[in-house]
Amino acid sequence: MQAYRVNTTIQEDGTLTVSHLPLQAGEVVDVIILVQPSTVRPGDRYLLRGTPITYIDPTEPVAEADWEAAR
Repeated sequence: MQAYRVNTTIQEDGTLTVSHLPLQAGEVVDVIILVQPSTVRPGDRYLLRGTPITYIDPTEPVAEADWEAAR
């Protein structure tokens, strides 16, 4: 079985049109519709906006114990 991927959008009236497929007229096909999840929802784009930021020891070295040269 050969698979072809076509990305398209559902129309306002609920119809779906797929055109320019590399198939011959009369071929039997199975249609599977996979809905792609939205990666960014309008209200979730800037989740941390307005959140206060607190720095604890901002000049302290980070992961100093992990450096082999410092041992």
